[in-house]
Amino acid sequence: MEQLKALLSLSFIVTVFGMLVLVYMDSTKYIHYTPPKIRATPTNNKLKIPEVSNSITPINGSKHFMVSAFIDHRLDGVIRVISIINRNSFQPLYCVYCSTEHDCRTVQADVRIHTDHFSFPYGASDVICKGKHMQNATHVLITTDKKDSVDPKMEYLPIRNKVARETFKFNFTICISNLFGDYNNVLQFAQTIEMYKLLGVQHVVIYKTKCGPDLEKLLKQYETEGILEIVSWAIDTFLNPSSGWNIKKHKGDVHYYGQLVTLNECIYRHMYQSRYVLLNDIDEIITPYKHTSLPLLMEDLQSAHPNVGVFLIENHIFPKTQFEDSGKFKRAEWNNIPGVNIMEHIYREPDRKNIYNPTKMIVNPRKVQQTSVHSTLKEIGGRYHVPFNVCRIVHVRVPMQGHLTKDQLFVDKRVWDFEQELIPNIDQTLMLSGLLKVSR
Repeated sequence: MEQLKALLSLSFIVTVFGMLVLVYMDSTKYIHYTPPKIRATPTNNKLKIPEVSNSITPINGSKHFMVSAFIDHRLDGVIRVISIINRNSFQPLYCVYCSTEHDCRTVQADVRIHTDHFSFPYGASDVICKGKHMQNATHVLITTDKKDSVDPKMEYLPIRNKVARETFKFNFTICISNLFGDYNNVLQFAQTIEMYKLLGVQHVVIYKTKCGPDLEKLLKQYETEGILEIVSWAIDTFLNPSSGWNIKKHKGDVHYYGQLVTLNECIYRHMYQSRYVLLNDIDEIITPYKHTSLPLLMEDLQSAHPNVGVFLIENHIFPKTQFEDSGKFKRAEWNNIPGVNIMEHIYREPDRKNIYNPTKMIVNPRKVQQTSVHSTLKEIGGRYHVPFNVCRIVHVRVPMQGHLTKDQLFVDKRVWDFEQELIPNIDQTLMLSGLLKVSR
């Protein structure tokens, strides 16, 4: 009996040992297995470079910010990075430009702070990157450290304007530099956009920090329509922006919510998308007085001044405190729409003695390198001051000469010339926005 038990135990041990050997041998198939090499198929999206998710990106190790990057074909194909630089904290900066995640090059950057900064600590700036094989670069990073490889912890700017196009998606684009606070001037906003559409504008760009709830509805409608491009501009997340241009009156880190940065960014963003770019505020309408549209105006101006790329348009104030007497455009349909009704304000202030009328601009973006608010800082081909009787800005706002009586103002009914199409278009947009109720 004892012999039988020993035999069975031995048999069990041998069986278990054999099973373990088989399992080990089977497992070695996977330990030593080498899969066949698969040839990678080239694609246009093979980069693994992390891209920026916001319109403003801090430059690591500094007090500076990068905004967007463009090839500048006018300067031998250098990379121009629109940036916000702290003028009191300058330090060497470097450009890391990459064509793939394994092909990056580093060069020292040339930082050019714009001359117009209105004494605020932060100013609009160009960071210029000059190096070899930049035509192949797709991404760039501004850094305080020298490096020749992709840093996966950093976000890189995609490089735009790779191709210098000669045909354009839009004929006219308006750059509205900033929208902030609780701005809710819906009626004037709608009237301005509808006027511009009648004048020949196809594209409007707004750099938006914040706005009122009713205007938000209107913006969504114009965005759905396709005429409006909204660029999120969260500058108040990073800096304390000033709400004005005068640092003595309006404290802050940067002039007027970064207006100078957005105007320059908008020019480069649309350099090869739009034939002309208009630089003005949302309560201003650049209005031709001898032509029925902006295309006809610019055809004549450009023909007479073929080398000019910057056309300066005088600003003229229409006080919102003075109303035309008949009340013909005080429409009941607009009573509950917040904002100013520009059609009620036809009185224009006269020129002030010894005071230069500020200007806004119509520019050929391919001839502008740097711009300020009222004129360019660096341009190609010069500027032309458009005569008052040819084109001027209808600017309905608080008066600059509030002491003047209505009899001392000039009657200017230019906007009324568009009433037959303008009013129905405004109503239609307000209804689609859910702001104007359809009467039954």
